Amino acid sequence: MSQKTAPRTLPRLLQAPAVISLLLWMIVPLVMTIYFSTIRFNLMQPDNTGFIGLENYEYFITDPSFWPAVLNTVLLLGWVIVITVVLGLFLGLITDAPFPGRGIARVLLISPFFVMPTVNALLWKHMMMNPVYGVLAQVWIFFGAEPVNWLTDYPLFSIILIVSWQWLPFAALIFITALQSMDREQLEAARMDGATYLQQLRYLYIPHLSRPIAVVVMIEMIFLLSVFAEIFTTTQGGPSDASTNVTFLIFKQALLDFDFGVASAGALFAVIIANIAAVFLIRMVGKNLD
Repeated sequence: MSQKTAPRTLPRLLQAPAVISLLLWMIVPLVMTIYFSTIRFNLMQPDNTGFIGLENYEYFITDPSFWPAVLNTVLLLGWVIVITVVLGLFLGLITDAPFPGRGIARVLLISPFFVMPTVNALLWKHMMMNPVYGVLAQVWIFFGAEPVNWLTDYPLFSIILIVSWQWLPFAALIFITALQSMDREQLEAARMDGATYLQQLRYLYIPHLSRPIAVVVMIEMIFLLSVFAEIFTTTQGGPSDASTNVTFLIFKQALLDFDFGVASAGALFAVIIANIAAVFLIRMVGKNLD
């Protein structure tokens, strides 16, 4: 080995164990999932096994719950992103100007993001949405209205509210941080020239926050594809399939129907969808950064 190549080879050798471990950590579960997706593997029928090709994929896609789960996943993703981006922008803008207690207000705004998903779901299920003693029920009673059983009558809408409440602080934190780098002299010049707040919002604030908005959308979309704890803790995917998403459908196939072959096929379907979304969003963010 020459002296010129030695400095370049040594860092690669030092990095090799970490890179190999990471590849094994990713590739081994993926290969096992692909394998199980091509065999008959139902825990209720341990003797009935064997290679069945793409039948598990066909069974998963033709499951009556499949298309409702896909639709619910899209609606959950879309509405949570819209709610968190719009309200996150609002919270970021109203806490951008100095006021007494701004630091405490910002800490309180981002606090829900550190609540675990299961705790978040239990909080909303029992403290907020319970039709007997929940906060929302007491508000309805105060105004003389009949309390709403949110998780039964509006299950998907309830899940959207629960997930949005937890992810709103993340969006607000990104926007609050981004607003710190706003050109204050440019804002002051716009005010002196008579620009209204809406004009400042359109021509100064929104262009400045376009990159953070793209980042928030990308990160939330990747993570929201795997929402599970909130559904499992509150509605169990019901009533019927009203609040079942793709992740919960995979769970039902694996641990309720004991069919790990079909569940593995569903998991690969979810991986493909997540990768397509990630590629699209990375390109979108890359164009935005240019």
